[in-house]
Amino acid sequence: MKKDDNAFGVEEAADSPGFLLWQVTSLWQREIRKALEKYDLTHSQFVLLASTMWLMQQGEPVTQILLSAHSKIDPMTTSTVLRTLQTKGLLERKEHTTDTRAKTVALTTTGEKLARQAIKTVEQFDTDFFQALGSKLGDFNKKLRLLLQQ
Repeated sequence: MKKDDNAFGVEEAADSPGFLLWQVTSLWQREIRKALEKYDLTHSQFVLLASTMWLMQQGEPVTQILLSAHSKIDPMTTSTVLRTLQTKGLLERKEHTTDTRAKTVALTTTGEKLARQAIKTVEQFDTDFFQALGSKLGDFNKKLRLLLQQ
């Protein structure tokens, strides 16, 4: 078998964008887990807490479906994670005032305080993790957004 004649269509594993993305994502997830340990939060819990806070600041009622769409976490997982956050006393879920099928979500005072602290930690982690990209970070983010639109 010739070097360029393989089932993957790339010469080296390091040339596979999917494999590279998987490796970087695995490294990033492992390190972000460590950064969030001191808050007793999983990454999904953090994303939903931070998303709830951001959406609350927009002035609209925050629903589980809105959170799911915003975070790109499937609705069933969103519901499960929100239930855990509610048990931890970090947010409240209530019946929607006009849509009986929907639940609204709001951070408690404790949840907002924890979210603010965790956001600072995650932002600093991201700054440190992605610093190797330097001035190319904006272009990198733009290309990631392109992939999200598929």
